[in-house]
Amino acid sequence: MSSSEERTNATEGARLQRFMEDVFGSLHRVEQRRWARAYLWALIHGSGKKTPRHMARAESLPASAIQGLHQFINASPWDWKSVRRSLALHVAASAAPYAWTVAELIIPKTGRHSVGVHRRLDAVTGREVNCQRALGLYLASELHSFPVDWSLVLSGPWDWDPQRRRRSRIPQEERERPVGAYVLDHAADAVTLPHVAGLPWVLDLTRCDDAAGVLAGLARERLDVVCEVDPGQVVLVGQHTPTVSTVGAVMGIRHARQPHVMVQQTREGGAKAVPIYAYADTVRLPQLAVGAGGAARTYRVLQRPATDGRVPARYWITSFTDRPVDEVLSLVRGRTAALSAVRVLQDRFGALDFEGRSFPGWHHHMTMASAAYVYQYLDGASGRDVVPSATPAAQLSGAAS
Repeated sequence: MSSSEERTNATEGARLQRFMEDVFGSLHRVEQRRWARAYLWALIHGSGKKTPRHMARAESLPASAIQGLHQFINASPWDWKSVRRSLALHVAASAAPYAWTVAELIIPKTGRHSVGVHRRLDAVTGREVNCQRALGLYLASELHSFPVDWSLVLSGPWDWDPQRRRRSRIPQEERERPVGAYVLDHAADAVTLPHVAGLPWVLDLTRCDDAAGVLAGLARERLDVVCEVDPGQVVLVGQHTPTVSTVGAVMGIRHARQPHVMVQQTREGGAKAVPIYAYADTVRLPQLAVGAGGAARTYRVLQRPATDGRVPARYWITSFTDRPVDEVLSLVRGRTAALSAVRVLQDRFGALDFEGRSFPGWHHHMTMASAAYVYQYLDGASGRDVVPSATPAAQLSGAAS
């Protein structure tokens, strides 16, 4: 090994060790930390399917590794919530995030025993799919959106069948809820995190059954929002004698909208002008309670008009009533980055590969996949493949957690 390779190994080893101490400090047992490092290493550097069996074989780990990795994910009682909180704090301290966002992950399944699996209509293809449905919480920074928390959406028998719940070790408090309730749960946790508690929320609520409820819940937490909504989203127009309308209707009043131009970068590296309309007045939400100081919270409605009759108009509601339009809509890039992160989690870090059936096992695996993503694109060599300091075969003693 050359001296430059030795220096690279040493640097990578120190970097990974700092990350483990920062994010996995809540794992108090030596065996848990050892297997966490091995699992993380295999997710980052391994190829192919990211299951304990495939990862152990691909990375030439000791014979005990398959059982050890499996037990660490499926049986070891470590608290994934504490690790995710540390992961979010790590991103907050290192990545200068500017917004929170949420993105959906659909995990196709062939059987019916994996926790949360159900048949669901795919909004894109119009076909029914057998799948798990998850929501990922992301901190958006200039270059990446980093996954820091997850919810697994439960429905049907997973809510009321005691045998399924017991077999999958679903906690008592985990019940079937509207998807918006998961978003608000994430927000309630996020406001307890220093440095990122007050960041705005950038969401796509166009397919959310309770978009108004989500907006109202975020308002109760006094959080700013830039949320894409359906044109039928109900709003209150007028200050003294408000009337009920929709965002589509108010933006259809030509004399009540103000034109703006936003410059958008093209894939070819150029720029193009994008027309944007802003409603001339502010609106309120029917479900929104009176805010601090007795004043109801107001919002601005923005529209990107339909283009060429092929792309439909898009609408946003934002609490940023005084900021420039281009500044407000520039925050939407955080959600676009989150969708890209979903694809990377699937393709590179095994987000679709968990084969266990338990609720804790799924959350453990998704925690490790998120940590691998954060390490690679924040602590690692800027997304480039890095040389591991030592293979897990040299680090593991064979003890299971």
